[in-house]
Amino acid sequence: MVITRPGGGERFERENRVVTILADVPELSALTIEFDATFEVPQHSHDDHADAFYVLEGDVDFLLADGPMRAGPGTFVVAPPGSVHGFRTDGPGRARVLNLHAPDAGFAAWIRS
Repeated sequence: MVITRPGGGERFERENRVVTILADVPELSALTIEFDATFEVPQHSHDDHADAFYVLEGDVDFLLADGPMRAGPGTFVVAPPGSVHGFRTDGPGRARVLNLHAPDAGFAAWIRS
């Protein structure tokens, strides 16, 4: 069992984002990503896991195969294996998402490296 209390987790501060690993088990990784307009994850897909996002703060542009979709707080987006997706924000300020990978497929280890 993994329990992460408020303010807990492994925090990784980068130039234009903060990634906090909340949980990392083979079946699932859960992270928060706080990022500004200089950070973008370009379109990509995964063959081995679902990549899910819950928008916590700000407006996030999800870069989907059929074009961008703007999503605000409370929006949940799931990219099943093989689905083209990416994300960014145009601001103002930072956006924050809860990001889930099921199964983890090495994502948490990649963040740590």
